[in-house]
Amino acid sequence: MNDLSWRGRDGREASFWSTIPRAATCTLLFLFALGVSVFAFVLFAVHNALFLLILLALSALLLALLFWNAWNWRHRALSFFLSRLPDSALATAAEGHFVKVTGVATCGSVALESSYEKAARCVYTSTSLYEYGGLASLFNGGWSIWRLAYSERFVTDFYITDRISGLRATVRAGFGSKVLPLIDENVLVNTKSKSQPLSPYLKSWLAERNLEDGACLLCLEEGYIEEGKRVCVMGVLKRSEDGIAIVEPPESVPTGCQWGRLLFPLEIDGLILSST
Repeated sequence: MNDLSWRGRDGREASFWSTIPRAATCTLLFLFALGVSVFAFVLFAVHNALFLLILLALSALLLALLFWNAWNWRHRALSFFLSRLPDSALATAAEGHFVKVTGVATCGSVALESSYEKAARCVYTSTSLYEYGGLASLFNGGWSIWRLAYSERFVTDFYITDRISGLRATVRAGFGSKVLPLIDENVLVNTKSKSQPLSPYLKSWLAERNLEDGACLLCLEEGYIEEGKRVCVMGVLKRSEDGIAIVEPPESVPTGCQWGRLLFPLEIDGLILSST
């Protein structure tokens, strides 16, 4: 079982900037610096306020583009990348190639149980608890008025039956593997007011994790993949005497540009796991 936290090759938690290829980042910064220099030179030489307004407008567009990518980098950009690639057939896929396999998931030697709903025989579970932070969350550098107070994600080795060839492969997503889940979480608890009493079950769940059950607004979300559900996995194919396995890529895999959706190129570091 893997206590899941998607991290980069340096062991730190992956962030938006760490997934952008260095060449793309340098090119973007160079073009921005060049544009600022040209407009500043023209502004001082011509003394026309119109150029200053154009510079401010271009800067605002660039900030909007960065905000759009930072907001969507982990889910939307990678989902687009995943959807545009064709499925691979395990029967004909070559050893060591990057493959996308879609099929039914089956538990291996270890099965998971979701934290709150207690869904049994899962291959992946995630639970997130958010606290209402108000405008203070935005001023402290957050992206939302809701602050993540607690999160747990687990994934384990499991089997996937290829829908094209019918062959079964082991997905090495357990201990030590880097996995990037693209799994939506459903809202299970959403308190509407500070005076709304919490259910005894929610209070017990919070107490088990040493979390306070104060008067703040709470939102609890949970997602999981149960045995028998259809999933999509992207990774590297390995063949051995023990059978077929899908493992994390040894190197980062670039997604390429998605300029039609205004998304920067990213580098994937680990297995991609998605429900279909």
